[in-house]
Amino acid sequence: MREQQREVKRNAVLSTAAQLFNEKGFHATSLDDIAARLHVSKPTLYYYVKNKDEILIACVRRGLEMMHEGIEETRKAGGSAIEQLMACMRTYTRIVTMDFGMCVIRIADDELPPKSRKELRRLKSGIDMEFRRLVADGVEEGAIAPCDPKMTAFLIAGALGWIGRWYQPGGEYEPEQIADQFITTLCGGVLRPVSELSTKTERNNPSSRKRKSISA
Repeated sequence: MREQQREVKRNAVLSTAAQLFNEKGFHATSLDDIAARLHVSKPTLYYYVKNKDEILIACVRRGLEMMHEGIEETRKAGGSAIEQLMACMRTYTRIVTMDFGMCVIRIADDELPPKSRKELRRLKSGIDMEFRRLVADGVEEGAIAPCDPKMTAFLIAGALGWIGRWYQPGGEYEPEQIADQFITTLCGGVLRPVSELSTKTERNNPSSRKRKSISA
């Protein structure tokens, strides 16, 4: 019971720290800031964490683990490659708008202690490889146009990841709305289909329709 209570309080420390890292930046956030936000003394924090570096590693690891778990659950749910890809994109978007997910996006690798970079880069690589696999499977199924899965995965993760830099809770859009718009644009592009452009041109230019009728 005591261990469970300690874990609950440690999670509160990590969650609060993640919020402050996202608001102020890692280097501008002190242990005093974290203690003040929690309304506890600074020495109290040392019962749950060793130092600020340990907090940062734990926050980033937590965010990456959430991404892995969400993508794994999506894959287990089944469906076509494009259905799984879109579900993974939705999961990724949701997580990068959460405190721990934002830490993954907003904290640069060089801000992490050298010993931890390798592990965390491995976790990031796993997410990238999952996107590549789904893109490649989508191409094979015919749902995605032929492309380089590596470059396309970079495009998807880069676009979705950037949400974690500008998103503000309580803003104009909810995470679900952001996901809808990004998925629509990334999967459908920004250009109108050629057939739609032709129809619109004819509708707005009666002389074009007349010439077409005469030539027929």
